[in-house]
Amino acid sequence: MNIFTAKLSYDTQSDDLREVFEAFGEVDSANVITDKFTGQSKGFGFVEMPNEEEAQNAISELNDSTLDGRTIVVKKAEPRGERSSRPRSAYSDSYGGGNRW
Repeated sequence: MNIFTAKLSYDTQSDDLREVFEAFGEVDSANVITDKFTGQSKGFGFVEMPNEEEAQNAISELNDSTLDGRTIVVKKAEPRGERSSRPRSAYSDSYGGGNRW
């Protein structure tokens, strides 16, 4: 199961996340998401656990718990929603379908 973790301290590293979740079972991967330019944490990450029951237990126990001084959010990751292939503009649709310039 893919698990989403949010409200992480900017000091929390992927290895820290892995260690916390390994207390509940096997962890395939743990990744804190970082900014590609600065390398700084974005304050959220993902943990992959192969055993559904262990993953559910981790979610139940870790959601609203404290990690590195922060109360974290832990829940089952949801797939990204489909994105429109058409770029949005401030003038599209609500102003008659496109730029008037």
